[in-house]
Amino acid sequence: MKQFASKNVYMVAATLRAETMYGQTNCYVLPEGEYGVYEMVNDEYFVMSARAARNFAFQDLTKEYAKYPCLAKVTGMDLIGKALRAPLTTYEKVYALPMTTISMVKGTGIVTSVPSDSPDDWAALRDLQTKAGLREKYNVKEEWCVPFEPVPIINIPEFGDLSAVFLVDDLKIQSQKDKDLLKQAKDRAYLKGFYEGKMLVGIAEGQTVEKAKPLVKQHMLDAGLAVPYYEPEGEIISRTGDTCIVASCYQWFLKYGEDEWREFVREHLVSDGFKAYNTKTQHEFEIIIDWLKEWGCTRTQGLGTILPWDESFVIESLSDSTIYMAYYTVAHLLQGGVLDGSQPGPLGIKAEDMNSGCWDFIFKKGQYPENCKVSHEHLSMMRHEFEYWYPMDLRVSGKDLIRNHLTMSLYNHAAMWEDHAMMPRSFYCNGYMVLNNEKMSKSTGNFLTVRDCIDKFGVDATRITLADAGDGLDDANFDTDVANATILKLFTLEKWISDNLKSTIPDGSIDFTSHR
Repeated sequence: MKQFASKNVYMVAATLRAETMYGQTNCYVLPEGEYGVYEMVNDEYFVMSARAARNFAFQDLTKEYAKYPCLAKVTGMDLIGKALRAPLTTYEKVYALPMTTISMVKGTGIVTSVPSDSPDDWAALRDLQTKAGLREKYNVKEEWCVPFEPVPIINIPEFGDLSAVFLVDDLKIQSQKDKDLLKQAKDRAYLKGFYEGKMLVGIAEGQTVEKAKPLVKQHMLDAGLAVPYYEPEGEIISRTGDTCIVASCYQWFLKYGEDEWREFVREHLVSDGFKAYNTKTQHEFEIIIDWLKEWGCTRTQGLGTILPWDESFVIESLSDSTIYMAYYTVAHLLQGGVLDGSQPGPLGIKAEDMNSGCWDFIFKKGQYPENCKVSHEHLSMMRHEFEYWYPMDLRVSGKDLIRNHLTMSLYNHAAMWEDHAMMPRSFYCNGYMVLNNEKMSKSTGNFLTVRDCIDKFGVDATRITLADAGDGLDDANFDTDVANATILKLFTLEKWISDNLKSTIPDGSIDFTSHR
């Protein structure tokens, strides 16, 4: 790649752990992986996967928005042995080395290596340091890996200054191929490290990893050592069959996390006026209050409520319908059960006559609006209905909505009414329903409706099997073996009861016919 000899060329590694960059000893590439060179803004050139380049192109990072022409193609084998300068590390230079477990559909296809705190990184580096045959297979020179020792950067209670080394030894992990054990080691290191680990080096020395992470990230961004990069947590396929990306677009945001707003919601969450019915659910809500920040609340297509001050947008579904239960209290008077609005409700009010002043009168004890086309009597009737039914006593929903929609509902109630007395009084959250320990899916045939269950197993067996399935935030498993066994148990129980009753009433004057 002589054409880039005078250019600023970077092998770009994606990471969620900026605070660990002090411990880099090398970076990893997939030997058979396909990489490209792509032109970015500021006359910089990034080496990464084509998938990552596509994401970068829609995040205002490539020279032209949405365009990412590949200027040169290389393989992972071509990159092995390249000398690199890694930001923040104590090593003057590090090398690109092979790792066989890299996914080319996650991040950039290039992985920065911190063997002191990443069990996967240490296992792969140790393999290269101790196995001459492996080095020979990938044309790795000894001086590219053997002199590089893990750098202590974080102290974790029980695991010490080199948590990855400790856990790999403790779990007797033999190589980078021990995927299950490495996952176990990673989970232990990252969870305990995040909350209890303390930085030994850098601008956040002495602070916990939890506090250090955003500080080091911002430091790297300010110093020009990193750029922000976004992608979905997993593969998302649109209805058109395209792989979805995170794009930088004109967007409206709700500033969740604003100090005064957040503390109002927190006060309600921990008060006697709110109930979550489950300590795990309560804990989830308290965590998300500190995590949820700005939220893109609009989109440009699909169903939704038009954004009043910018009609080119509709409010996206998770942000919409967070206080719609307030409308339920008066819907019967306005619509009378006719959902499409083709007929007026019992009060004969037209939709166009209900302006903001009317809603303020109903929901917020506002003054009767001037030049109002709806009578004071009718608005007062609706205010009475609202005040009778509100606040909402119970909302039941799935656990996946705790971290967005339900917490947004609390925030939006707080913003609308600014009164703890009007906040939702309780949320009950449940897990998902699975069938025979597998996700229900029509495409795979692993699918049952409640009607199917009743037709197949009967009402009583269905009820008992559902009760046995589980509750709370755990996924409930409807087990057809339990349903079939329950039918037999119910039959046996009914027969035992019938036989015993008959023996006590010899004249047979009682009808023992089963009623189900």
